[in-house]
Amino acid sequence: MPCRQVARTVARVPAIASFGAAASLALLVALPVSAEEGDVGMIRSHGYSFYGDLSYPPDFEHFSYVNPDAPKGGRISISAQGTFDSMNPFTRQGRAGVLSSSMYESLLESSEPMGSGLVPADVYGESYGLLAHTVEYPETKDWVIFHMRPEARFSDGTPVTAHDVVFSHNLFLEQGLPSYAQGVSARVLDAQALDDHTVRFDFAPDISRRSLIDQVGSVPVFSQAWYEETGARLDESRMDISPGSGPYMLDSFEVNRRITYRRNPDYWGNDLPQNRGRHNFDEIRIEYFADGSAAFEAFKTGEYTFRAENNSRQWATGYDFPAIDRGHLVRDELPTGFAPTATGFVFNLGREFLQDKRVREAIALAWNFEWTNETLQYGLFNQRASFAQGTEFQADGPPEGLELELLESLGDLVPEEILTESARMPHTSSIERLSDRRNLRQARVLLEEAGWEVDASGVLRNEAGEQMRIEIPVSSAGSATMDSITETFVQNLQSLGIDARFQRIDAAQHTDRRRNRDYDIIFDQYTAFMDTGTGLHQRFGSEVADISLFNPAGLASELVDAVIDASLMAPTPDDRDAALMALDRVLRHELFIIPAWYNDSVWIAHWDIFQFPEDTPPFATGEMDFWWFDQDRYDELRASGALR
Repeated sequence: MPCRQVARTVARVPAIASFGAAASLALLVALPVSAEEGDVGMIRSHGYSFYGDLSYPPDFEHFSYVNPDAPKGGRISISAQGTFDSMNPFTRQGRAGVLSSSMYESLLESSEPMGSGLVPADVYGESYGLLAHTVEYPETKDWVIFHMRPEARFSDGTPVTAHDVVFSHNLFLEQGLPSYAQGVSARVLDAQALDDHTVRFDFAPDISRRSLIDQVGSVPVFSQAWYEETGARLDESRMDISPGSGPYMLDSFEVNRRITYRRNPDYWGNDLPQNRGRHNFDEIRIEYFADGSAAFEAFKTGEYTFRAENNSRQWATGYDFPAIDRGHLVRDELPTGFAPTATGFVFNLGREFLQDKRVREAIALAWNFEWTNETLQYGLFNQRASFAQGTEFQADGPPEGLELELLESLGDLVPEEILTESARMPHTSSIERLSDRRNLRQARVLLEEAGWEVDASGVLRNEAGEQMRIEIPVSSAGSATMDSITETFVQNLQSLGIDARFQRIDAAQHTDRRRNRDYDIIFDQYTAFMDTGTGLHQRFGSEVADISLFNPAGLASELVDAVIDASLMAPTPDDRDAALMALDRVLRHELFIIPAWYNDSVWIAHWDIFQFPEDTPPFATGEMDFWWFDQDRYDELRASGALR
């Protein structure tokens, strides 16, 4: 079963201090205007990055990695597992349909609305004007003004105005996620429409200037008129949606079966340079299936045409069927420039017994990555150690230089071992047997130190005689491989005398329990970091730890807070880099997640009816962004009976 390796223009971009991607791109620095213009210290630009460096000049014609002459037409279809009962993705209620946020645009474009990567995808940390054509701000970044494109329209033909921007900003503060509202309202003091196409945001004094301009520039913009006419709320589960201004519109849906998005033929932004060669499919369809097995079988028959594979067993052994043998379906491995997502078994630190780090260390020792990877995952993965794996922010040996200076400046917040020892690495386990006796003996010692001992019947109890119980919920929409991985981890926990079990529950219940942090341990993820920003407080900070959906452990650490703050206030790129390395070090020291695995490439499979550029960018797979439909090849496969 051959697998094609696809080249990238940039194999990896580990640090963002250097923003350029391809040597052929011009480097543009947004400079202060001259004193004669009366705006000394003011910056005006067609895009934004924190240090002002932009790879694409104001008159760029298209992004370097796209085919500007890609034909329009055809359809791409993907799968989703489980159910959906809402088309509003901005609420905690219900289970939103896939891509239901994709119809909405923002002042700056920083991510591909259909969810397949960054925009632009060849550089990191840069945003270009979308609804806004110009960004204006002082060097101090105390405020920002966006000058909007007057031609921008919602899909119902009504104009997108500065009033809609202000309305949307306030709507998220009033009815959005509490952790978001709490964080943003403390940093963004005011939003006002200066006229129909000019909007200004003022920021709080004496705080980091990080994640301010890009934050307000990335908020989805809704139609104020629609919300006022319908009385709809952002925090409710509903199937009706407000009109968006993006290239795709919701066409139709059948609850729990299918969602179809159709390209808007009257999309206002078709002629923008950043849109050339993009948004090429007439239709994007999502097919829903009860579980992973049903979804894979449907893919084999062409019921949907693109698949991002995350099941190692399937990748290793499942792609052996006639469509592959006949060349009707192909597999690719796309290298990625992102630090891998920090996946693993996450401890709920709200559980009293899990607040003892010795208990967490003991439980972690029951996880055998080496055996799991070799036996259940065909040896296809590497073990993740870092929250910035493979980047220059990954901490390895003892701290030194600027990182050591920063940690020492934090005084008693920093344990001595952080200053003198190498960064925490995952333990090693036997590859030959699931139960590693050495690790389990060490786990028992740690548990005894924490006040947990095994009684005569083999049950682990504390001094009050209570048995340690651990439940790990697993979604029924997941793969059989994930079930096996969790089950074998549970077996090792049981060998320690723990009443451990994994509970397979339906996808909607799993989503609800995750949102309400109703678990002891859950397989989940934290977003890896490749830069600093106030989003780090959403993921790892104490202030919103109790309510943040992005912090499934509920981590709350004064030390972590202090290092995040240091990264936000870093005066130079070198200071920022040192702070991010320190952040990786202290997060690993906290041990709130048992690191699982990572893949240094993206596995994709698709029916041979698509084309994409030979040199793909590092920060997007791009299947719903800059791929295009091969009508001739599709007609061939239809004529042969391979596709219906």
